[in-house]
Amino acid sequence: MSRQDSAGAVGAGGAAPAEDRVGRPAPSPYLRTAPLAAGDTVRLIAPSGPTDEESLQRAIAQLESWGLTVVPGGNVRGRHPRVTYLAGTDAERRSDLVDAWCDPDTDAVIALRGGFGAMRLLDGIDFDLMRRHMLRRDGRPKLLTGSSDITALHQSWEHHLGVATLFCPMVGNDPFKNSTVVPDEVASWLFQPWGGRELGFPADISAGAAADASADENRSPSDISDAEKSPKATNFLPDTAVEDAARPLSRAQTLVPGAAKGRLGGGNLSLIAAGMGSPELSDVRERRERRGPSILMLEDVDEELYRLDNLMVQLVRGGWFASADAVVLGSWQDCADVHEVEALMIDYLGGLGVPIVSEMGFGHDPDAPSAPLGVDVTLEAEPGEGPRLWVDAPAKTTAEGETRS
Repeated sequence: MSRQDSAGAVGAGGAAPAEDRVGRPAPSPYLRTAPLAAGDTVRLIAPSGPTDEESLQRAIAQLESWGLTVVPGGNVRGRHPRVTYLAGTDAERRSDLVDAWCDPDTDAVIALRGGFGAMRLLDGIDFDLMRRHMLRRDGRPKLLTGSSDITALHQSWEHHLGVATLFCPMVGNDPFKNSTVVPDEVASWLFQPWGGRELGFPADISAGAAADASADENRSPSDISDAEKSPKATNFLPDTAVEDAARPLSRAQTLVPGAAKGRLGGGNLSLIAAGMGSPELSDVRERRERRGPSILMLEDVDEELYRLDNLMVQLVRGGWFASADAVVLGSWQDCADVHEVEALMIDYLGGLGVPIVSEMGFGHDPDAPSAPLGVDVTLEAEPGEGPRLWVDAPAKTTAEGETRS
């Protein structure tokens, strides 16, 4: 029996995150409803590296152009008094993070940029306090967004809070300034429901339109909120055909063929390796038995091949892949040649007996696509065909309130 065949079914969840019968967080409400709408309040913070004033103002302008109310953290312009790579002291950055998450008016907490430093904040966070304040006024969980160094926060939110998060390019970084597709692609994940959407670069220019149509087919009129119906909430979104025509086409390759279903996790390889042995990753060997299958994502930037080798040794010896029903490799920007990276990954992971796909683009690609973490996804990687990865559509609700697949 394959790993995915042995997984238990997951029931439908309500607005508030909760664990189902097998101890997995209930499905995110963002499968059915858009995380944000015009008029929502987002808190902009710098939990890792510092920013410059131009990048900060550009980030605020971008978020406001989407109709959001932006509240910058009190220390978002901060600088550590001794080292240049931190945006203020740990206490200052942690205060901004906790204040942003616990503010009852917050709908999403958005990381301005990555760099280094987010992991330094974790041991001082009262996650019982964070859990008590993790719901918005409408009863849905608040959303955390970011990538790269923010992987440390994604891992913690998954472990301590059990809420879905969005691994995506950050508004203070170059992709939002230089890419023709990143701002609209990130916006589509913020202002549209996630269920049924395909991940990665499109295989052709019609892929995005097909994915959007598939997601819409799985939604009844009652699933669509008034905010989503409002032209004000969506008038910034580009025409789908124009957006897809501008996006780079998929370079994804199947390294080990197969199919899998599971909850999407992972992120930046360096950050995950640095977290081995931490409370957030203390249960990796038992995680699949308690929480069900998972599909694990990895990417990195500016690492030589021997460094990637060393990081993989840490993950393999630490048991991080014990819960993997598939492995999805993103971008390896400014690392070794991608074929050398793929060969290294096969050396370590080829014996797992699970599908492995490469070049899905997540991470530090200049046009990197977004990926929601903590939601169930399906991977199809048939021999000789480009792999496809998509968010599972939400279970349909009957007139009696029961769910069915």
